Amino acid sequence: MRTVNIHEAKTQFSRLIDQAVKGDSFIISKAGKPLVKVSRLDAPSAVKIQRLDFMVGQIAVPDDFGTMEAKEIERLFGYEE
Repeated sequence: MRTVNIHEAKTQFSRLIDQAVKGDSFIISKAGKPLVKVSRLDAPSAVKIQRLDFMVGQIAVPDDFGTMEAKEIERLFGYEE
């Protein structure tokens, strides 16, 4: 595994990250002493989100859904004609 000093890591950061993403991990050292290891993170598997598909056909939405109780709402807010 390659070891680079902090100065080299700062000046070559993008290139080093590209290499790490490809699987070539490296160690950053200071005064010859290893400080950190940089390696690629494995992407977590996608979590399947369960939607309400299981209720398709069990819920009926009325045709007048957008205007249901409109008169009652108008009355409550004082917009009666």
